[in-house]
Amino acid sequence: MFSFLVYLIGLNAAVGLEVLDQNFWRHVAIEDLKASLQVHHNMRTAKNVIIFVGDGMGPNTITASRIHMGGESSYVAWERFPHMGAIKTYAADRQVPDSANTATALFTGIKTNMGMLSVDPSVKLNDCEGSLIEENRLISVAQLAQDEGKSTGIVTTTRITDATPAAMYSHSANRAWECDSKLPPEAQRCKDIARQLIENVPGKHFNVIMGGGRQQLKANSSSSPGDPIETGSCTRTDGRDLIAEWAKEKQSQGLNYAVPTNTKTLLEVNTDDTDYLLGIFSNDHLPFDYVRNKLEDGVPSLEQMTTTALKILMKNKEGFLLMVEGGRIDHGHHAGKARVAINEVVELNKAINSTMSMLHSAGIKDDTLVIVTSDHAHTLTISGYAERGNNILGLAGTSLIDGIPYTTLGYANGGKDNYHYKVVDGKVVREDPSEVDTTSYEYGAQAPVLVDLETHGGNDVFVYATGPYAHLFHHLHEQNYIAEVIKYASKIGEFSPIRNGARKYEKCP
Repeated sequence: MFSFLVYLIGLNAAVGLEVLDQNFWRHVAIEDLKASLQVHHNMRTAKNVIIFVGDGMGPNTITASRIHMGGESSYVAWERFPHMGAIKTYAADRQVPDSANTATALFTGIKTNMGMLSVDPSVKLNDCEGSLIEENRLISVAQLAQDEGKSTGIVTTTRITDATPAAMYSHSANRAWECDSKLPPEAQRCKDIARQLIENVPGKHFNVIMGGGRQQLKANSSSSPGDPIETGSCTRTDGRDLIAEWAKEKQSQGLNYAVPTNTKTLLEVNTDDTDYLLGIFSNDHLPFDYVRNKLEDGVPSLEQMTTTALKILMKNKEGFLLMVEGGRIDHGHHAGKARVAINEVVELNKAINSTMSMLHSAGIKDDTLVIVTSDHAHTLTISGYAERGNNILGLAGTSLIDGIPYTTLGYANGGKDNYHYKVVDGKVVREDPSEVDTTSYEYGAQAPVLVDLETHGGNDVFVYATGPYAHLFHHLHEQNYIAEVIKYASKIGEFSPIRNGARKYEKCP
C-alpha cells in the first residue's frame, strides 16, 4: 500500500500535463487492485485511539486541498488509509448542523440539538436546569478511556472551550457559555465550559490540553499587537485564573506538569518527565497558519502540538486516546476565503503524516486506531470545466451568458467579500474575477446569495480509518456510530471487560 502511494505521488509530479495512454490507466488500476487485495482486517484491541477532526472539512474541501497540494491524481495522507465510509451529519433538530451537536455525536454516541454540548436532545437551548439532570448528561469516550486507566488529550487550533473540544468534557445547554460572563442570570447554577474543563471529570484528568482561549480561562488577560483580546468572544470577568489553578492542583498532587506559552517553551518541554501539559497559546482562537508567528516566541503549529502530545501520551502502558482538531478550516470557509481553509487542511495533513510516522517508529501502528473525519461540510463548490493542471484557485471558464469568467471554487452563499455583483446602468453585473488575484488568501470566492457569514452545508462527510477494527467503517453511517466504533475497538464503556466485578456490560451481538 505504501509503495503504491509513493508511486502515485511521484507519478503525478512526473507526468505533468502529458497525454496518458490506455496502458497507463490500466497499470494504475491494477496497482490499486493489488494494494486493495492486501488489505486485511485488524482484529486487535485498539490500545490507542487518535481521532482527527477537520472542522468543516467536507468532501469538496478535501478534493480542492488535494489538487492544491499535489494535483488531481495525488492524495492527502488519510486518503490512503485502508478503510473509509460516509457519515450523515444532521442534528436531532436540524437538517444542517453546527459543531456542538456534531461533536457530541462523534464523542458520546448520541445525536443532540444544535448548539448543545454533551446533553440529551430532551434538553433545549439555554435550559440550564435540564442540563444538570444526571440522566441528561452524556459520557464522552474521553471519560470512558480514563476509566480504563488510559491517558487522554485534546489538541485544537480553536479556543480550547470551543464547540468541538468542549464536547469531550463539558455538558452545556449553550455552546456559547464558554466563560462566566456569558452565563445568563437564569443559568447561574451551571458552570461555564472553562470551569468544567479545569474542575470537572474528565477535563481535569486530561494529560494534554492544547489550543487557544486564554481570555476564557484567565480574567484580565493582557492584550498585545499579535495577540489581542477578542471583544466579540467570551471574556472571563470573575477574577479567576484557571490556568494557575490547574497548575496549583497538579503541584499539590506531586505531579509532573508543564504550562508552555509559546513555541519555544513547548518544544523545550521534557516529555519524558512530563505527565500533564496545559498549553494555551492565544487569547482567542490560534491565528490562521498563513499569518501565524512561526518564530520561537510565536504560536506552535498543529503538527508541533500533536507530536508533543503523542510523546507524553505514548508513555502510558495502558494506552491513550487523543482528539486533534484542525478547527480553523471551518473559520476560513465562514469568511468565504477558500485558500485560507485549504491551507488549514495542509497543516492538518502535516500533523497526520507526522503522527503516522511516530506510530510506525514506536512500533504501535497496528495497536492504534486512527480516524480522520469531519464534523460537517460547507457550501464550497467546484465548477467546470478547467483543464487538468489548472490552479484550483484560478478560473474555470467563461460564462456563455454574460461573457464574464468565473472561478473554479465558489460558495453557495457568503458574506460581503463573496458577493461580486454591482449595478451598472440599471442592470446587475457580475464582477470580472480575471481582474483580481483569485489565488490570494484574502480573495472571497464568488457566491450568489449574500448572508452575514457563509453557512455550513448539509452534505454527508467521509470517515477514513486505519488500525484495529478500522474495517467497521464501510458504508453510510450515522455520525454517532463513530463513538460506538471507538468504544468497541478499544473495549471501553459498555464493551469493557468486567473489572474487579464492579461493572457488567452487555456483549456486542
